[in-house]
Amino acid sequence: MIMFYMKAKQFDADFNGGKDITAVLDLSQARRPLQKQRRINVDFPDWMIESSIGKPVGSV
Repeated sequence: MIMFYMKAKQFDADFNGGKDITAVLDLSQARRPLQKQRRINVDFPDWMIESSIGKPVGSV
């Protein structure tokens, strides 16, 4: 992989100008902190579910 380098000032200018900056990013080291998923159970009243999906609950 060919890496390109640039000064932070130029990087900011290109990013803010809408230019493609992916050539200077090391995507193999990219991470998304605080994205851990957790499962929860929530009980909603039938009327709330029906209003969100537009169908009676028995036909889901």
